[in-house]
Amino acid sequence: MKTKVENNSETQVTLTVTLGKSELDDAEKVALHKLAKTLKVPGFRKGKVPASVAAKHVNPSALMEEIVENAVSKAVATAFLEEKLQPVSRPDIELKKYVPAQELEFTAKAETVPKFKLADYKKLKPLKQEKATIGKKEVDEVLDRIRGQMATRKEVKRAAKLEDIATVDFIGKKDDVAFDGGTAKDYELHLGSKTFIDGFEDGIVGHKVGDEFDLKLKFPKNYQAENLAGADVVFTVTLKKLEENELPEVNDEFAAKVGPYDSAKELQDDIKRELTAQKERENSEKLRDDLLDQLVSKTKVSVPPSLHDDQVQSIERDMTQNLMYQGQTIEQYATSQGFKSADEWREKEAGELADKRVRTGLVLSELSRVEDIAVSKEELAARLDALREQYAKQPDMVKQLDDESVQRDMANRILTEKTIDRLVELNTKG
Repeated sequence: MKTKVENNSETQVTLTVTLGKSELDDAEKVALHKLAKTLKVPGFRKGKVPASVAAKHVNPSALMEEIVENAVSKAVATAFLEEKLQPVSRPDIELKKYVPAQELEFTAKAETVPKFKLADYKKLKPLKQEKATIGKKEVDEVLDRIRGQMATRKEVKRAAKLEDIATVDFIGKKDDVAFDGGTAKDYELHLGSKTFIDGFEDGIVGHKVGDEFDLKLKFPKNYQAENLAGADVVFTVTLKKLEENELPEVNDEFAAKVGPYDSAKELQDDIKRELTAQKERENSEKLRDDLLDQLVSKTKVSVPPSLHDDQVQSIERDMTQNLMYQGQTIEQYATSQGFKSADEWREKEAGELADKRVRTGLVLSELSRVEDIAVSKEELAARLDALREQYAKQPDMVKQLDDESVQRDMANRILTEKTIDRLVELNTKG
């Protein structure tokens, strides 16, 4: 087999492959073996016809087609492997010449992983690690959240203020006509939660139980319901009940209700330890992300168009799903962010993110190759066992861990972790 490589671009090649008699003879044996299984020849059971007999009974056109298919299929894989090229798309095959039993020539055009040189990954500038210092303010913020969760309600007879829970009736009208979804009775609203459009909750502040009042408001321009987007409306509101949260005092009794703590100090110390560990994890992630970003930005590597397109589609799928829960479409999101259309968003915002993801993946793959980093069977088994234990009460999740594709993804994830660990090690040692 002879192979000629033509680089069409940094991410695309065309291989011209020429096969001789020996390769075609091998392909014919494979073809006859396959076709013999379907032949019916007197004196032989179906599927048991010898290749030598099959050669006399097989359809010549079918045999020739099978020979070419087998020869090309094997040669394509061998050629890319021998030339150390990694195709990222299915090669486009074009038959150029075929002389039965003598010679076959074809071209295979494909996008490939580009060849590139990593920037000096051992001399990056690591972020200065912030000391994970947690003060009284941070601990008190957590305590306040816990107190809020354990608060009890108390009805009040004063003017409403932010943080109160107001029970209201309301009806919303556009052009003096009530609109769908704009009416409710005995609705509990936490003032300041920003559950409603701007101005609604603030408009209740200052009113007392029994008050009936109008709120003249405007829906945001990017509101999901097109008939209300940017519309001027009037809500007629009746304040029926007003409550405030009574927060429990932070003492030993409170601590015992929160968890297995004997004192308030023990609870506070535990919160501080957890916040410190969380801060340390955040600092570590910032360092890892920064070093990787530096390496990617310093390494010149071209992005194969098919990988770019795959990532754009993936980003759009995720975005579409997230927006769906907010009642928005990609088109609405794009225009709200200043893009002329969804296509412009795909080209710019999604396109830039897609390119970064692809470059990052290529750089990490090359770094793991250069540093000879791999994932052992034992490492993969240990991670899978840990996940099986974690999801022991979810049999469907445990079953998924036996799937080969899931295990491949897990191995790739471990490889990425180990590669970034190595990058951090090289740039922070000493």
